[in-house]
Amino acid sequence: MILQSDFIDLATPTGIMRTYVHKPSKPGKYPAILFYSEIFQQTGPIERAAKIIASHGYTVLVPEVFHELNPIGTILEYDDAGRDKGNADKSAKNVEGYDSDNQSMINWIKKQEWFNGHIGAMGFCIGGHLAFRAALNPEVESTACFYATDLHTTTIPNHPKQHSMERLGDIKGELLMIWGKHDTHIPTTARMEIHQKLLDTDILFSWHEFNGQHAFMRDEGERYDAELAALGYQLSLRMFSRTLFS
Repeated sequence: MILQSDFIDLATPTGIMRTYVHKPSKPGKYPAILFYSEIFQQTGPIERAAKIIASHGYTVLVPEVFHELNPIGTILEYDDAGRDKGNADKSAKNVEGYDSDNQSMINWIKKQEWFNGHIGAMGFCIGGHLAFRAALNPEVESTACFYATDLHTTTIPNHPKQHSMERLGDIKGELLMIWGKHDTHIPTTARMEIHQKLLDTDILFSWHEFNGQHAFMRDEGERYDAELAALGYQLSLRMFSRTLFS
């Protein structure tokens, strides 16, 4: 499917949020996917991943997740300086900002002629957590979370009473949770803790652990695993096709 890519600058309670929009160029009705990046914002690998999903018949929105803390258009490098800056931004942003960002995107989506009435979410790393956070919104019907960092901590969000795992009762849609067994960012004990908390609910979810490292979906760097990435996309697209088309 041929795509067209653009961006919009959305007003949010915490400032203007540049949001990149990748969608099929052919007129029609499409579901929307809120697509959350790593701490580096829309890098080349994130843009390519978003376009892979969009090319299957979705309009994919990639927000600048730390828009309050950086000039519009900021993209961090995959190096020590970029990692340090991204982690600092992650610690500095209030959790309420993510929720209002999500609502601003949803409000915009609902006004678009191409919108078919269904919204999903997807994300990698901290973006996996932000996708999980988006699932707390009842208008999000299915969510794919890849190696979601900090679900087992109070680092993100940075207010314990608003921590995502303390609000599992707000999740109404389906979850797809994908992890790497060799991910040093999320130890086995943490994954087990998250898994058990989900098992203790009536949330519809599936759980997959692959023999991959952190960021195995990122098609740049030594941790990339093309076979696992293909499996991850297939699992996500199967769920989205089942849940986001009437």
